[in-house]
Order: sequence, then C-alpha cells, then structure tokens
Amino acid sequence: MTALLAVEKRGRVLEVVLQRGEKRNLLNREMCEGLLGAMEEAEGDEGVGAVYLRSEGAMFSAGLDGEDAGGDWGQLFTMGEWMSKPVVCAVQGPALGEGLALVANAHVVVAAHGTSFGMTEIRTGMWPFLGWRAIEGAVGGRRAMELALTSKIFQTPEALAWGLVHEVAPPFELVERGEELAELLGNASREAVKRGLEFVRRTRGMGREEAVREGLAARARQEESLDFEEGQKAFREKRAPRWPSHP
Repeated sequence: MTALLAVEKRGRVLEVVLQRGEKRNLLNREMCEGLLGAMEEAEGDEGVGAVYLRSEGAMFSAGLDGEDAGGDWGQLFTMGEWMSKPVVCAVQGPALGEGLALVANAHVVVAAHGTSFGMTEIRTGMWPFLGWRAIEGAVGGRRAMELALTSKIFQTPEALAWGLVHEVAPPFELVERGEELAELLGNASREAVKRGLEFVRRTRGMGREEAVREGLAARARQEESLDFEEGQKAFREKRAPRWPSHP
C-alpha cells in the first residue's frame, strides 16, 4: 500500500505492518489513511476473517506525528468498536500516545517481554482525546485517568494485570505467536464472530435484565444458523468444521 505501511492478505488474515521505524513509527497522515483504509478493506472482504497489526523497528509507535498528521482520525482510533472482524495486535517496543490507542483498540493483544506503554500526550500540553475511549474501555476509567494525568510509563506486567495485554511472549516468538492468534480468529466461524461483536456493542450500557433478554434472543437466532449446524455436526464427527459463512 505504501512504503510506510505494508498490507498483505495471507489466507483469511489481513496483515498490516507499521514500517516507519526510523521515525519511531510516528503516525503521519499517510499512515493514518493507510491504516483506516486497511481496516475498511478488511470489513468489506468476506475472505478476511481477522486483521493482524504489528510493527517493525525499535518502537511499536510513538503516537501521532505532530508535524504531519492533520485530519479527522476518530474512526481509526475507535475501530475496535465498529469493526466486525477481530483485530490481533503484536506489540514490541514502546507504545505511546496514539500508539497505545491502537493497542487498546485491538480485540486480542500479545506483547513482548520488556514492552513499555504510556499515555504521554499531557507532556506536550494535550489530553489523549483520540485514544481515551478505547484505553478507558481496556483498563477502566480510574486507571485511565491516573495514566493520563501522570503520563507514567508502565511495563508488560502492569499491562497484563490491567487487561490492556492478554498474553506476553519472548521477543523472538512474538511475531509467530501473533500470527497464530490471528489465524485462529480468522478461521473461526465468521457468522458467530460477527454476531458476537454486534451483541457486545448492542448490549454495552444495557441493564442486566435487558441484556439477558437480548442474549437469549441472540442465542436463539444463532442456533438457527448454518454455521451452528455445521459446528455441532463437526463436533460430533470429531473433525474440523467447514463453515458455510466462509466463501
């Protein structure tokens, strides 16, 4: 797609790689446009079941490039909410500012030992407006407030304990482990994943009783699907399912 961003489809996974390592993978306009375009491409391609986001270089990303990142990137930094394809992120090296927001938007995150994170925008006189919603959703409101106000740098043990990161791997295994997770999600039932992510969005903020009713109705609809029928049959026959929702 661009020298700063590599996009390649591998099976049912769309791999997206930040390639501006010499500039700390600062996100300029070209990279933001490319990232958003890649996510929209994944959404529109039924042959894609998951997105795998990673970077090359010593830093995952130092955030937005203040000299060349003008634009409305609200859609990019809330992609975890609107996308119906799961995003797997493998992060190594510091993830700061909006770089951290990219991590928080991923549905599954694996980080290398020694990776560091930080909401550092306030150091430059800015509140983390773009990434706030995703980071608050990942670590909780009070934790996000503390991290934003103090701009402290935290490490993988804290990120794992707070729920920002789901798994930690040795640096030499990171890319391969991320690929395995992305392939696993990409080959899952497309219909079940899509309905599940829609259910999560729809019930966010609902009361308990309303959410339970919605869950029962969603389960009943899923039980009528061809993917559910195939999944049950494959389980009984002890074989891998062949999902009808995959092209």
